[in-house]
Amino acid sequence: MAWGRKKSGGRKEPLFGLPAALADLRLTPADRIPDATDDDKPKKPVPKRKHDEDDDEPPRERKARAAKSGAKRRSKRRFRFGRLVYWGAVLGLWAAIAIIGVVVWVGAHLPAIQSLEIPKRPPTIQIVGLDGSVLASRGEAPGSNVALKDLPPYLPKAFIAIEDRRFFSHYGIDPVGIARAVVANVMHRGVSQGGSTLTQQLAKNLFLTQERTMARKLQEVELALWLERKHSKNEILELYLNRVYFGSGAYGVEAASQRYFGKSAKNVTVAEAAMLAGLVKSPSRLAPNRNPEGAEARAGIVLAAMADAKFITDAQAKASIGHPSYKVKPAGAGTVNYVADWIGEVLDDLVGQIDQSIVVETTIDPKLQSVAEASIIDELAAKSVKFNVTQGALVAMTPDGAVRAMVGGRNYAESQYNRAVTAKRQPGSAFKPFIYLTAIEGGLTPETIRQDAPLDLKGWRPENYTHEYFGAVTLTQALAMSLNTVAVRLGLEVGPKNVVRTAHRLGISSKLDANPSIALGTSEVSVIELVAAYAPFANGGLGISPYVVTKIRTNEGKLLYARQPDQLGQVIEPRHAAMMNTMMQETLLSGTARKAEIPGWMAAGKTGTSQDFRDAWFIGYTANLVTGVWLGNDDNSPTKKATGGGLPVEVWTRFMRTAHQGVPVAALPNAQRGGFMSNLFQTASQVSTAPPPSAPQGGSYRPAPARTSAPPPNPNARPEAAAGLDGWLVDRLFGR
Repeated sequence: MAWGRKKSGGRKEPLFGLPAALADLRLTPADRIPDATDDDKPKKPVPKRKHDEDDDEPPRERKARAAKSGAKRRSKRRFRFGRLVYWGAVLGLWAAIAIIGVVVWVGAHLPAIQSLEIPKRPPTIQIVGLDGSVLASRGEAPGSNVALKDLPPYLPKAFIAIEDRRFFSHYGIDPVGIARAVVANVMHRGVSQGGSTLTQQLAKNLFLTQERTMARKLQEVELALWLERKHSKNEILELYLNRVYFGSGAYGVEAASQRYFGKSAKNVTVAEAAMLAGLVKSPSRLAPNRNPEGAEARAGIVLAAMADAKFITDAQAKASIGHPSYKVKPAGAGTVNYVADWIGEVLDDLVGQIDQSIVVETTIDPKLQSVAEASIIDELAAKSVKFNVTQGALVAMTPDGAVRAMVGGRNYAESQYNRAVTAKRQPGSAFKPFIYLTAIEGGLTPETIRQDAPLDLKGWRPENYTHEYFGAVTLTQALAMSLNTVAVRLGLEVGPKNVVRTAHRLGISSKLDANPSIALGTSEVSVIELVAAYAPFANGGLGISPYVVTKIRTNEGKLLYARQPDQLGQVIEPRHAAMMNTMMQETLLSGTARKAEIPGWMAAGKTGTSQDFRDAWFIGYTANLVTGVWLGNDDNSPTKKATGGGLPVEVWTRFMRTAHQGVPVAALPNAQRGGFMSNLFQTASQVSTAPPPSAPQGGSYRPAPARTSAPPPNPNARPEAAAGLDGWLVDRLFGR
């Protein structure tokens, strides 16, 4: 035995002789003697196996090695399967953790569970007029809740048939419906069908937004499960029918039925029920008042679904197709919506945050509102192209400030911008009464003489509209004919700051620039504040605040607000108000507003035209109403010589004549109706004998020059003032 060989575990004895020679002998299949039957067969070479190459390896060891190799292969297969099971378990565990995490995350972004109650119906604001009729509604417009048992059975079944056929068999989420929707969407290569249940839709409408995100969808799923656990199927269905949106501002089947069919949801037909159910898919697109053909086509699909679900017979479905007999109520687009918007802006100041439906009682007279709207719209329709005037506004209020009508533009549907309240424009000569009132309060009288002559103020040369000058004129004549130079002289005489104080005292709230040009109305004001500032002339000098809301109450009748009378007191002395009324009457009798006339009524007012004819105004009043009209363009572009004595006077006259029909005649406070003889004698006595009182520094006065003949007509003169002082006398003599 060699010393370098490794021990094999057992002792081997040395062999000698023949045994030693045969010890290494090995037989192979080639050493066998073939049978006789095999002689004729071709011998195939025996392939050498790997272990055959080693002649030293015994057969037992080869067999053991083969068994070991098979065991190894089986072990590998078991190892691979085990690894697959292991990693599957790991991935499943992580997936479960991820799902739990998503659920927790979605739940964390939901409202607190204690606050997950069915929210109240959104509050509505119902605005009623002076006669109690409904003028407009604001906020969402739901109808009253309707109990499921009070509805015809085919109405809720129409929604189930088209929206959630398995509503009564699922638990808020319908896997079958989701799978069906997925298949349909894949087949159509787009979103052609949804898998949301009625419960999911209700959860979205009650608690969530309309955004299309995965987070919102997961929240919807959780809330649907919560709703199903807390409420019965009938409760969920009733909530759904009373909260779903049907377009045109209608929430709930009752509001939609009233809006589209003019009757309660309790009385809808099968065809009408099918149309309502069809609107849910796309209420804005399928609303009958916008797309009647689309609404009818969708109703036909709902009827077919109802018949397929055996909710109605095929005969009922065929009889109802194409017969929805709907009566669409027109959506509110009238000018009264300008009033409604204005009310919405002041409600927070009156009652604070609104968390319940309310009724707002207003001073608006629906009949006068209709007349005001027609007056503006018809005048613009007839003459807007000729005079390049595109917009108008009108405000009418009683002498105590109660707004009876308001038009903020010619078409609310096209533009919701309220030109009566929000827009501010130059009033032009309509601002002059504040100049003259300040002068009257300073000691002048309507018969005071002032000079109408060219004026130069450091390069600024204000001119009259006709570029004519009439010399010495009374304040009454100067105001009636809207002489600019006299107004500027008076403004300088009394002081621009005092004019600003007077205007603010009477109700102008806008910022006014105290400079010489204020006499010509260059500081911008709104229609409503200018009308309100004229009201003290009509009521004897009392300060007012314009208002439209008288009471606010809940639907149950609880009073939330009641207006208290103004306590502004006297802002003009009665005798000064009487003088101003006498002066401004002359504007309608012989001045720039001669077209304005209300048979039997004493009226007064003032026209106004801003630079380049950009704005045309007329503010006129009686003892019954104070009404102001503005016409112009939103972009402040010039009109084609539209003046205050033209279109605004025509609108004002049409409105005021209708507004005073059947109203007892009343005179303006302490005003005396003007007459030719009194005015003529007053003028003659002033020119011949009366020295001009309170002459301004540097001023000189002379009698009005006698004219033997009228000057040639000025082709550029406006009709209402072209005649000047001579025209005034002719008017009084012959009533031209």
